Amino acid sequence: MRVAFITTLFALLALAYVLPSANASSAVIAADTHIQLGPRPYALVDAMAPSALKDKLLACGDKEFKAHAFSIGHRGAPLQFPEHTRESYLAAARMGAGTLECDVTFTADKELVCRHSQCDLHTTTNILQTELAAKCSEPFTPASTLKPASAKCCTSDITLAEFKTLKGKMDGANEHATNVEDYLRGTADWRTDLYAIQGTLMTHRESIALFKELGVQMTPELKAPKVKMPFKGMSQGDYAAKMIEEYRQAQVPPSLVWPQSFNRDDVIYWLNHHPDFASQAVYLDGRENGVHFDHRKPHSWSPNMKELANQGIEMIAPPIWMLLDLDTDNNIVPSAYAKAAKNAGLKIIAWSLERSGPLEGGGGWYYQSITEAVNNDGVLMQVLDVLAQEVGVSAVFSDWPATTTYYANCLLAADEN
Repeated sequence: MRVAFITTLFALLALAYVLPSANASSAVIAADTHIQLGPRPYALVDAMAPSALKDKLLACGDKEFKAHAFSIGHRGAPLQFPEHTRESYLAAARMGAGTLECDVTFTADKELVCRHSQCDLHTTTNILQTELAAKCSEPFTPASTLKPASAKCCTSDITLAEFKTLKGKMDGANEHATNVEDYLRGTADWRTDLYAIQGTLMTHRESIALFKELGVQMTPELKAPKVKMPFKGMSQGDYAAKMIEEYRQAQVPPSLVWPQSFNRDDVIYWLNHHPDFASQAVYLDGRENGVHFDHRKPHSWSPNMKELANQGIEMIAPPIWMLLDLDTDNNIVPSAYAKAAKNAGLKIIAWSLERSGPLEGGGGWYYQSITEAVNNDGVLMQVLDVLAQEVGVSAVFSDWPATTTYYANCLLAADEN
């Protein structure tokens, strides 16, 4: 088995992600396309300490992998590709992500586009190197002895036509920079700029069309506006409705759409006004931002799980750390939060795997509840197993969907979607 694993690993190391150009019709990845995982999932399994789980994962290393809805491409595949770009989405689909995410915000002319934040253009695109920099809410200011370098460029600063002239880059900025070129060189050292030259930005409509062609499910997130609402006559309700309407116009069945929001009022709005699409609405749980929140203490959650369920919410999505805890032997186990959500009948999606870089230092924010057990990258597979088998999550967002696709194909039932 070990020989077969090594043979497979070296074969996959020789594979390249051959992504056709944005103008080529062959860029579409058919539903029956052979999934290409590359070497990373194998490296993660190899890094695991000896265990029955490692043996199971090793045993399926040479199987034929299929796309799986358990595997969600978080902003595409931003571990290596500029987030929310066509290239990032295609890479995620190649790796078997059965669901892809477009974070939705709007431009100055109220058109919907895919960006993680309404005001992240200065860190995720080349806008500061173009004439459109003059339209940014806050111009580039070089670092000084008193303040870090800064800028603020929003989709609401420019029109859709202007947005489409920009190129995506890896998210990041150098706060010590004294010029724009250095400011844009802020990619984390565990990511790469290898594919960050010509990131193709996407409108929400374009993402829908691409996802339809790819044969994947869709999970749009309605991002919180950074401008005062109503915006040029568009209310928050209008904004939430517009996102859903673009799926109707594209004739996408509601069963393929999982609308998300951190704003519980958005979810309630969909429940009241768009019940067909709201049946799979996801409440992104940001309650950890509360001053008194503790994922181990149910009395600190407001509203509590039963109250959420009584409001009609059926799907909840917290960060990974809220779903996990350690027992007295430092084994990773479901948290009180996870148990309460299940007891209230809520389905759970976790976010976001592969977003922390190397794990030997404890894993950072996404692993804060289990830091003592996080000492190498192989722990990532243990975390995924607890989430899937013990917490019972429906899906997991990942910045590199090959990892979740590998796990799902190995240890979960075949995807019926």
